[in-house]
Amino acid sequence: MPAPAEKSRAVRFGLFEINLQESELRKSGIRIKLQDQPFQILTMLLERAGETVTREELRRRLWPADTFVDFDHNLNSGIKKLREALGDDSENPRFIETLHRRGYRFIAPVDVPRAVFAERTEQTPPEPVATASGRSVVRWQKWLATAVITVGAASVGYWLRSPLPPPRIVGSQELTNDGLLKDSLVTDGNRIYFTESLPGNSKIAQVSVNGGEIAAVDSAISNPVLQDVSPSRSELLVARYTWSLDGFNRTMWSIPLPTGAPRRLGEVSGLCAAWGPGGKLVFAKGRDLYIAEHDGSNPRKFAIAPDTATGLGFSPDGARFRFTVRNQINLTSEIWEAQADGSDMHPVFPGWNNPPAECCGHWIADGKYYVFQSTRQGTTNLWIVQERSVLRKKAPLEPIPLTIGPLQLSSPLPSTDRKKLFAIGTHERAELVRFDAKSDEFVPYLGGISASDVNFTRNGQWITYVSLPDLTLWRSKPDGTARLQLTSLPMKAALPYWSPDGQQIAFSGMTPGKPWKLFLISKDGVTPQAVTGEEITETDPTWSPDGKTLAFGRYNVLDPDKTFIELFNVETRQISELPGSRGIFAPRWSPNGRYIAAASHNGDKLMLYDVKNGNWRQLGNTLQSGYGYFTWSRDSAYVYFDVTWSGGNGYFRLRISDARLEKLADLKKIRRFPDQFDWTWSGLGPNDTPLFVRDFITQEIYALDLQLP
Repeated sequence: MPAPAEKSRAVRFGLFEINLQESELRKSGIRIKLQDQPFQILTMLLERAGETVTREELRRRLWPADTFVDFDHNLNSGIKKLREALGDDSENPRFIETLHRRGYRFIAPVDVPRAVFAERTEQTPPEPVATASGRSVVRWQKWLATAVITVGAASVGYWLRSPLPPPRIVGSQELTNDGLLKDSLVTDGNRIYFTESLPGNSKIAQVSVNGGEIAAVDSAISNPVLQDVSPSRSELLVARYTWSLDGFNRTMWSIPLPTGAPRRLGEVSGLCAAWGPGGKLVFAKGRDLYIAEHDGSNPRKFAIAPDTATGLGFSPDGARFRFTVRNQINLTSEIWEAQADGSDMHPVFPGWNNPPAECCGHWIADGKYYVFQSTRQGTTNLWIVQERSVLRKKAPLEPIPLTIGPLQLSSPLPSTDRKKLFAIGTHERAELVRFDAKSDEFVPYLGGISASDVNFTRNGQWITYVSLPDLTLWRSKPDGTARLQLTSLPMKAALPYWSPDGQQIAFSGMTPGKPWKLFLISKDGVTPQAVTGEEITETDPTWSPDGKTLAFGRYNVLDPDKTFIELFNVETRQISELPGSRGIFAPRWSPNGRYIAAASHNGDKLMLYDVKNGNWRQLGNTLQSGYGYFTWSRDSAYVYFDVTWSGGNGYFRLRISDARLEKLADLKKIRRFPDQFDWTWSGLGPNDTPLFVRDFITQEIYALDLQLP
């Protein structure tokens, strides 16, 4: 009879595994050098993954009471060495989270560690604890005595419970397989409903909770965005995305299930909506929160959020709701909570992730847990937090991760039976393409690199571009040689433009929690230098032909009067406002230096500034949509741009002399990659070749098996 297989001693997390018997740490099978003390710290953190391990507990484990050491220095040094071995960052941790003045917590999912550690515990006698009289008692005996005396017999059962294993994902299943972009999941228990996007439009779709074929939900609503399902599971709440001269707007509609004609819900409109207690309709317009009857009648404002509110959702008992607060200047998002009447409004995880990047939360069906998504170091994962019990009303909520890359998972939605989490998994990929007028096709350009925001030097010898999906800035020769990375994460880059002499690049850059800012960097990659010191949104740099002046847009998404064009004198570093540019941004200087083309605040007007005469005039018509990125032809005779939200949905050029409009390409034929500003980039290569970024993002819905204590 063959010998039984030896029990595995490997504990895995991410690309790492440790072998307790051999005291080894490996990454992708390669041994990582780690001293004994950091290894013991790692072992103790893994033993209690997801839980707080206090500094005092680490001291007792690593340094006996009769050992004289500089405890703080040695522990800090051990943690630092451990983080270096794991490639972890204390500011944006993936593995070890620091709990100020308390201890540490291992936050990454661990592959079934507890059975291994349980065996280890069985072989290790309880740790003795020194008493005041010098005698030793087993730690749990002393704890029991203290608990009985101070808490009382009624609470002993609660305090003596063994720590429960943290919630975790134990399996997964891919439910869809069409690769199209998806958003806004809701479920009635049997089916998952979601928004699915195609080039130029979107639809409401559905799939079984067990997977299978995707089917469209029959509705006559154009550009729908799913919001919620009614408490009775008999109707969907859907927003219709429209564009007007006042900007984007969403009207709210009800769609009966399984089929039926959509019905407008009164005059309700806003960014988001949900059905609350008793079927009431709650919706947000900017910062203002409103409540109305189920059919949208009798709306009234009942609360004001600290900033733009999205993603409304109520607790299962209807007593409170949570929502995402988005700062559209700093591009942060934070989950807040309030009572159902709007009182006691406060952040749910204050100071937990700096800057905050959380959203899209839902309660588990019984209300004991809450799941949400959080983005750190450019990767989005799912997290879960146990709600406070009666005995822990004042305790801070301590989220633990459920997933950790490389697949980005978002929009978590608990199943009605508490056993699964539905989520959207995203693989990001893109391809630079050019439009070939002869074949009427989009073909790979520059080898089809995964890049956007491409700009050439005047002589065509160099290019700069933004790499996708990481959004770092690069420069190279057009054939890919002499390639050099100019920026690195966490900074994200956008809209780079070469100076006329080809020696430096102006671009917009953004670091987490800060607005987009204008930077200059040399072609050899010296540290980027900010043009201004203000914390305001600055985008769309453009050079005067002589290279002496840099124009850029100062943009305030909420206030047109705080949106205008500024001029930066490269030699004196003085900044001035371009006359008459209030409510106008996104400048593009013509190659001959005579004009600056720009957009109105809402993007519905194309404006032209005559540099010599100092006059503004509108070019072409006002759109019921928005103009996309502007690019001048090399002879300064045309302005090229795309329109993606109107019926035209094409790439156009407008002749300056007589405003003659010509459509060059139908953009319904290409699925385009969403850029840093939730738009789609377009530009021109040498010989005025139209350039675009083809979207190869694939998104599927996954069912994750959720194991709760």
